[in-house]
Amino acid sequence: MPDSASIKRFERLVMPHLDTAHNLARWLTRDDADADDVTQEAILRALRFFHGFDGGEDARPWLLAILRNTCLDWLRRNRPAAMVGDGEAVLECLQSADDDPERAALRHDESSRVDRAVAALPVEFREVIVLREFEGLSYKEIAGIIGAPIGTVMSRLARARALLRRALGSTLAEDGHAV
Repeated sequence: MPDSASIKRFERLVMPHLDTAHNLARWLTRDDADADDVTQEAILRALRFFHGFDGGEDARPWLLAILRNTCLDWLRRNRPAAMVGDGEAVLECLQSADDDPERAALRHDESSRVDRAVAALPVEFREVIVLREFEGLSYKEIAGIIGAPIGTVMSRLARARALLRRALGSTLAEDGHAV
């Protein structure tokens, strides 16, 4: 068990990033309850290994790397099918027909369409989009979090953005808006 000084440092450096961690977990798991469980497990792991933290005063990338690894482990155990995908699910998700008028109305809301498109991305693309576009992390920070070279981050972001443009462009064209 960490001593009280270590716990206070953990609270000061790590806990302010709890919302960011939960947001990433929610996007990766696509479920609030599962995100709660994964975030809690990641925080416990972070506390257990905090003695090895040497990132100075910025614990966000360190915590998000732990969260990401915890989340990917959870997905492999609980939803192995979610770990594979070619991006075609983005189009299928956006083009599916709903009979529910409320859902049909939401489909026309741009924010909802973007959320669905991001949620339908394969995990490796979804995580870099969330970290860059929603959380504002640098390419270098993302590279550290996912354990990949910056070039890989850039490539995944480019592919994710292309998939999103394709998906959102096709739905805009169907709705009669200019692409």
